[in-house]
Amino acid sequence: METVAIDNRNEFALWAIERAHAIVSDQGTALALAARESGEDAIREAGNALGKEITHALLEVFDGLLPSEASKGLD
Repeated sequence: METVAIDNRNEFALWAIERAHAIVSDQGTALALAARESGEDAIREAGNALGKEITHALLEVFDGLLPSEASKGLD
């Protein structure tokens, strides 16, 4: 995923909407299909993938809030 510069609240809101849409389109669809067509293991796996993607998005934005010098030490 490419890096996006967010300079104001409106840009952040737009990023959040686009990111949430992508997560729901990919992972939410996989979870719904697993719930409809698969067993508990597949549902659990799809749910975990959804959770990981949400966590990744939150960490992505958090890392963007850190000053450049501070974020270098977290990699």
